[in-house]
Amino acid sequence: MQSVNRFEVRNHAVRTLMAAAFEMSPQAISGGPAWVDSDHWDIQAKTPGELRPNLNEQMTMLRDLLRERFKLTFHREQKRMRIYSLTVATGGPKLKESPVSPDASPEGPAPLVFVLSPTLVRLPARYAAMSEFASLLQRSALERPVVDQTGLVGRYDFDLEFVPDERLWGGILKQPENSDKPDLFKAIQEQIGLRLEPTAGPVDTIVIDAIERPSAN
Repeated sequence: MQSVNRFEVRNHAVRTLMAAAFEMSPQAISGGPAWVDSDHWDIQAKTPGELRPNLNEQMTMLRDLLRERFKLTFHREQKRMRIYSLTVATGGPKLKESPVSPDASPEGPAPLVFVLSPTLVRLPARYAAMSEFASLLQRSALERPVVDQTGLVGRYDFDLEFVPDERLWGGILKQPENSDKPDLFKAIQEQIGLRLEPTAGPVDTIVIDAIERPSAN
C-alpha cells in the first residue's frame, strides 16, 4: 500500500503474483503458458473505502484481479515435495513482541521485504507473524515451500542480516569473500532462534487450468 487506498505492484510475473496472492511458493504453482513466467506486469489499483485494507484484504483483491483481468481458473492438488520446515531452535526463539500498532500510520507497518546488496542482505521485520515470515522465505529467497511449524502465534520485531549465496534467489547473488556475516540458515538460528530444516512433506499446490493475456487496453 502506497497510501491509505493506493495499491501498487511493479515488474512481477503472473506466477509470482499468484504466489503472493495465495501465499505459497512459486514452485507449488504449475501449468500455464510460458508467458506466465516471461511477461512482467505493473499493477496500480485504488482500494474502496477510506480505511487502509489489511494484508489479507489486499491479497483477496489481488486474487480477484487475477481472476478478472487474466481470466484465471485453477484447481488445487496436494503433492509431496521437498520443503523447508521452520521450527524453534534449541534454546528457544530470540524474538520480541512487537509494540507496533497497525493503525499508527495510514500506510500501516513497514512491508516485510528483503533489502539486497551484493555483499549483505537485511530483513528489518516489524509487526511480523511467523506465517508471514515463512511465506516471504518461500516466495522470495528460497526455491522450495517453507512450512511454519514454530507454533508461535504473536507478531514480532526482529532484524536479520546474512550474506547471500548460490542457494538463494536462483543464484543471482554470489557469496562474498572474507565476510564475517553468516549465511541465511545460520543467521536464522543465531539471530532469531529458529531453524530451517530441509525435509519433504505434503504441500497444497495450485494447477493453472486456463489463463488469458490481457490486451494492451
